[in-house]
Amino acid sequence: MAKKTETQLDLSKVRNIGIIAHIDAGKTTTTERVLYYTGAVHKIGEVHDGAATTDYMPQERERGITITAAAITASWKGHQINIIDTPGHVDFTAEVQRSLRVLDGGIVVFDGVAGVEPQSETVWRQANTYQVPRMCFINKMDRTGANWQRCLDMIIDRLHGNPVPVQMPYGEGAEFKGIIDLIDMKLVTYGNDLGTDIQDHPIPESYRERAETLRAEMIEKVVENDDYLTEKYLMGEEINNDELLEALRVATIAGKVQPVVCGSALKNKGVQLMLDKAVELLPSPLDIPPVKGMNPKTEEELIRHADDTEPTAALVFKILTDPYVGRLAFFRVYSGVVKAGSMMLNTTKGDRERVGRIVRMFADSREDIEEVRAGDIGAILALKSTFTGDTLSDPDHPIVLEKISFPEPVIEVAIEPNTKGDQDKMGEALRRLAEEDPTFKIEVDEKLGQTKIRGMGELHLEILVDRMMREFNVQATVGRPRVAYRETITREQRVDMTFKRQSGGKGQYARVVIEVEPINEEVDDLTKVKDGLLFVDAIKGGTIPREFIRPTENGIREAMSGGVLAGYPVVGIKASLVDGAFHDVDSSEMAFKIAGSMALKEGVQKGKPVLLEPTMKVEVVVPDEYTGTIVGDLSSRRGIIQGMDPRGGGTTSIRANVPLGEMFGYATQIRNMTQGRGSFTMEFEKYSQAPSSIADEVIKSGG
Repeated sequence: MAKKTETQLDLSKVRNIGIIAHIDAGKTTTTERVLYYTGAVHKIGEVHDGAATTDYMPQERERGITITAAAITASWKGHQINIIDTPGHVDFTAEVQRSLRVLDGGIVVFDGVAGVEPQSETVWRQANTYQVPRMCFINKMDRTGANWQRCLDMIIDRLHGNPVPVQMPYGEGAEFKGIIDLIDMKLVTYGNDLGTDIQDHPIPESYRERAETLRAEMIEKVVENDDYLTEKYLMGEEINNDELLEALRVATIAGKVQPVVCGSALKNKGVQLMLDKAVELLPSPLDIPPVKGMNPKTEEELIRHADDTEPTAALVFKILTDPYVGRLAFFRVYSGVVKAGSMMLNTTKGDRERVGRIVRMFADSREDIEEVRAGDIGAILALKSTFTGDTLSDPDHPIVLEKISFPEPVIEVAIEPNTKGDQDKMGEALRRLAEEDPTFKIEVDEKLGQTKIRGMGELHLEILVDRMMREFNVQATVGRPRVAYRETITREQRVDMTFKRQSGGKGQYARVVIEVEPINEEVDDLTKVKDGLLFVDAIKGGTIPREFIRPTENGIREAMSGGVLAGYPVVGIKASLVDGAFHDVDSSEMAFKIAGSMALKEGVQKGKPVLLEPTMKVEVVVPDEYTGTIVGDLSSRRGIIQGMDPRGGGTTSIRANVPLGEMFGYATQIRNMTQGRGSFTMEFEKYSQAPSSIADEVIKSGG
């Protein structure tokens, strides 16, 4: 295939946008319509038919859900839009997290009936973390029970957002006929079912007063952020639409407001208007602050602007194993140009990488291109040692961009290959799946000769095992899911540990004194708490030479991987190295590493260790008549009820914090208790101390 050379990009006309939401809010359906109206596909694929373009994995098509974030490039009114359709299920939260890290703007899709749901809160919080400007699309306005005003109220109450409607629905539920544009003050309706015959009308009298009130409120919120317009507004002068849009865009990019549009993606209403607003109001790569990084040698802060002439800096945000072409690395270029055939430096690992083929992705198909310029997104084939979160940079101007942090897995299962042939294939398959997914961890228990896999939930592990069997043709037996417990200490301990060995010739000698204490939640800088440990070098007067400090820390970190109660990883510990001694001849890095490891183990043993269990934030939506049954059942699972909200349509949402160990098999239970009418979602909340009865049981069973 001939390679396509990229023409000079006008960065002001590029939009890197993520479509994010709770499961079933209609993200993939919305993306499918975007592709159709931008001309990227010629036929609309439906999720319920298993034919959506971005849901191309067999597991996605069978279940009707998005599992992996799909990247697609489309054009709209002279703008290039790079769209990432992200999963809504909480088990795949890492996909959302890594996508948000490289996006400039987001479209948050809400279900017009359900409003703000648990995963909407999670993605909103993640977007806040990465300071991603966003707009809201209230979808499914054609469904019975759709309530636009209630959705707006929930965005304010639950998400603490500042929604500014730029459209309102013309009717709701079965009466939903069109959309009222509050900027141009007109009614838009559709003359056909495909949504291509768009017709403009004056606003009907019955809606005019409400539309004028909302427009006045919009102007009031927008001018707050613009001194010139505030003055104009107070003087009673007319603010024209161009001024209004520009001020709204500035406020949106600053994260002060979130414009709200509405429609029904399934019924093909409102998607083109949403696209118009996305290119008008969401940022281009030039509108966001320049990216910050660090010189790997000097650790000084560096800044890179979205400019082709600056040294190249790109972040790899996703790895995908393609059965036909091997490993694909998705990357976002922040500065400079990444060219096919060039040599790049992986500054995270210090390795040089040759850029072979570069492709522009279109879900699961691809087009070869020569280069990817600043502000754009592409994928490279067959990089040897580059994975999610790694930085690729110009070898002469190295820079390390901030890594992407991922949550720790909370559930594990044992997995055993059926035959000797499967054993070798399974190791390779698991390794490749773990390269793709940073929240998927593999552990080989040498004592039991058993492989354990860890993930974010039952569905997460089920999908990964399914992929292993189909894509890599491995047959294996999977054990029952188990909780990934953790251990910690509850009181301070000072440990003086000497490691001494003399066996003819050069001996081994190291003495370390460490103080271990539980980390309280008020620790100033939790970013320093890596893998559950905050290490503090408090050595004064050179009692331990500098070259032995790092080995001591490494020994302490290694000892954190297995606790003293049931062998689970130890977390939440502050370890201060306060004193020690060395021998001019016999001391070595290895001796201090062993001493550090022994000291930590003794500190945990004496520090009154306890078992921690993952607690989940659970939300159950059920018809009102089952509320009492569900509340009683959650309480019997050691759940603490956090609140209940009426959901409209005769349903109630119950929020509770419940230990993960009590939630296995809950999907079947809730179906039985509510005659199949209840649904639930859960996500990890925090680790909390397990009651002694549970801890004793876990310890007795050897973890």
